[in-house]
Amino acid sequence: MENVYEQFFFLKYSGGWSFLEAYNLPIGLRKWFVERLIKQLEVESEAIQEASRNRGQSSGGQTLSTQNQPRRPTNMR
Repeated sequence: MENVYEQFFFLKYSGGWSFLEAYNLPIGLRKWFVERLIKQLEVESEAIQEASRNRGQSSGGQTLSTQNQPRRPTNMR
């Protein structure tokens, strides 16, 4: 039974589900969502790690110039 509660907690904490939403899902569908959410969080974590590694290899950022600076909206001028 604790495993079911762990699934509810995980869906609520990481997926933004309410307890009743997770509780009312059919078991197979609930398991699929838990596994898919785990896969998604792993992919996002790997992307963050890759970006962090690549950031350390770059020149340290981008310098603003007249060619790449943000433009003020025309209605704000």
